[in-house]
Amino acid sequence: MAGCKNLFGIFMLQMMVLALFSLHAEGQGLKVGFYKKSCPQAEGIVSKVMSDVMAVAPSLSGPLLRMHFHDCFIRGCDGSVLLDSLNRQTEKFSPPNLSLRGFNIIDRVKSALEKSCPGVVSCADIVALVARDVTVATKGPYWEVETGRRDGKVSLFADPINRVTGLPPPSANITILKQSFALRGLSTKDLVVLSGGHTIGMSHCSSFENRLYNFTGKGDTDPTMDINYIARLKLKCKPQDQTTLAELDPGSFKTFDDSYFKLVTKRRGLLQSDAALLDDPETRAYLIQSISHGSTFFEDFGVSMVKMGRIGVLTGSQGEVRKVCTKTN
Repeated sequence: MAGCKNLFGIFMLQMMVLALFSLHAEGQGLKVGFYKKSCPQAEGIVSKVMSDVMAVAPSLSGPLLRMHFHDCFIRGCDGSVLLDSLNRQTEKFSPPNLSLRGFNIIDRVKSALEKSCPGVVSCADIVALVARDVTVATKGPYWEVETGRRDGKVSLFADPINRVTGLPPPSANITILKQSFALRGLSTKDLVVLSGGHTIGMSHCSSFENRLYNFTGKGDTDPTMDINYIARLKLKCKPQDQTTLAELDPGSFKTFDDSYFKLVTKRRGLLQSDAALLDDPETRAYLIQSISHGSTFFEDFGVSMVKMGRIGVLTGSQGEVRKVCTKTN
């Protein structure tokens, strides 16, 4: 009986989240060129700052792309991941977000925009524009970013780690991944396409250590991972290593390309959530298609990013446009 109540509680929570996201799941109020009249140079300013940043710190491309995902998946794309708090009880300080970097870059972009157009461009839109610009800077696709998001006023430490509605963990299997994306109105194709963002960036050894040393609690390795890849990773990552970083896409982790998909098909996906893409007919088919000459990954990535950028947005008179991205007005 207790189990039934628990399942019902989870179901009701999922319905509440769906209701929250569906209010603006189609991104009503967003449009390309939202700032055309109020701040016509907005995208140019973002692009200029990011060009300067990428010239000296290209390793921030992965974290800044991932920041948009982490923002949109919790409370929608409302900039809530950017908020600070004295007691460290906002999303930014929740375990899944501790590996994010580049918050100071968002602040830098915001400062540049405030000089030209005070109080006009939202922090949520900055995160979306920066995600596109770092993708382009790493030789990835360009897409038109819809803008018009407003900034949220709520950010809770517990939200990213909620086991039903939080961020899918690196250890997520394909069922959990598909549920997490579906909860936000994203398809299985969006799941595999957006996973392709792992073509740039790094991951802490602690995110996949169990695959190397203790997969089932018996001191074993993950049987789905290539044994030669395991041996190479063990040279870099020792047990209980909390600081070392490993490339998500070895050999081209600074270049946005389709080599990530090639690695996953060779059982060299770094995270369990990468390897899980082989466990579903649709995601597996996309992996195989993407390593053929008929790959549509670049085009698809832009489409899925626009779709993700519409999740749970605040528009019109909702929320606010923060003056400083780290705190509410």
